[in-house]
Amino acid sequence: MVSKLIDGVQGKARRRQRLFKSLEGYLYISPWLIGFLVFTAIPLLSSIWISMTEWNLFSSPTFVGTDNYTKLWSDPLFWQALKVTGKYVLASVPLRLVIGFSIAVLLNNKLPGMGFFRTIFYLPNVTSGVAVSLLWLWIFNPEFGVLNAILAKVGIAGPAWLLSETWALPAIVITSLWTVGGSMIIYLAGLQGIPSQLYEAVDIDGGSWFSKLTNVTIPMMTPIIFYNLIMGIINSFQVFTDAYIMTNGGPHNATLFYVLYLYKNAFQYFEMGYASALAWVLFLLILAFTILVFKSSSLWVYYESEVKKG
Repeated sequence: MVSKLIDGVQGKARRRQRLFKSLEGYLYISPWLIGFLVFTAIPLLSSIWISMTEWNLFSSPTFVGTDNYTKLWSDPLFWQALKVTGKYVLASVPLRLVIGFSIAVLLNNKLPGMGFFRTIFYLPNVTSGVAVSLLWLWIFNPEFGVLNAILAKVGIAGPAWLLSETWALPAIVITSLWTVGGSMIIYLAGLQGIPSQLYEAVDIDGGSWFSKLTNVTIPMMTPIIFYNLIMGIINSFQVFTDAYIMTNGGPHNATLFYVLYLYKNAFQYFEMGYASALAWVLFLLILAFTILVFKSSSLWVYYESEVKKG
């Protein structure tokens, strides 16, 4: 009887101790939890309701059901923003993948000064986005910009760049390559994790550098390429700063990116309901492309651990 009482008391003490440890853990993560609820979860859930209302920020919202979503189909600027963003994604993402990977392969060589060059290529990633946009705004200036001055030296008349409907979007694509050092660092980390024995095996078979690249480097790097592809798609769909600072969507909506159009609806036209609907459509688009890439990964992404298990 006494032993049962002792066991009962000890059991209660252990449960109380576990409860206190759990509460202590929640106390430590409470700043993050509060921040997540206040700045992410609650606004996210609220935007679903707002997307079904007509609200100008100053008066009470009026429920309109799915009117904001049906309005999208007849809005030419929505389709223009979607087209501009789609072109940007198709141009920017492959370029960033290829250029970032190529720079990483070059900087993976064990030569003097490699650390310096790695730092130089990565530094643009820690620069303010607004400052970078202002820099490229000056570079692309058709009258006294650096780029056209260089082209003039070799006898080429440079285009109007950001003032041209044809060249404004390519100019912003070129600007996006400024931060390619971020993906380069990730590629570099992956390259340094490839076992040297694989390259030695290619040397024994008499393979060239191209054989090493196609048969060892690229297959072993496919998980890193997959990660950078996913992040590139997500980030490219959300381009805002460059378009807002450099062109504000012009000329003639040639650079009207999706998020820029969303911003204009929310904070210039004060159509918060329509802007929220645009935001949820963007979420679904990014989700669809992400799922598509994930589904395709089984066809081209190589994981060494899966082969070992098999």
